[in-house]
Amino acid sequence: MPVTEVNQNTFESEVLKSETPVLADFSAEWCGPCRAMKPMLEELAASEPGCKLVSVDVDREKGLASEYGVTSIPCLVLFRAGREVRRSVGLLSRDALKALAES
Repeated sequence: MPVTEVNQNTFESEVLKSETPVLADFSAEWCGPCRAMKPMLEELAASEPGCKLVSVDVDREKGLASEYGVTSIPCLVLFRAGREVRRSVGLLSRDALKALAES
């Protein structure tokens, strides 16, 4: 499954109402660590059927970034049943990404 870009209009249906866990990547195009992690997130999305991955562009979706307290990027937030259960800020390794998605 590919990484899905979400916005204010689709966040609730794609993330909060998802029946599977969702790993939300809050990032920006200009962010070097975000760009470095993007291929790893795409690999993870293809190999982890039990976790949905979405991307939130913090420049376009300032309201969502503010609502979820995102002050540094990349910021990965794991949601289960519409609630935040884990959060990680900064560039992660493949193994750390996989562990976050599986937690």
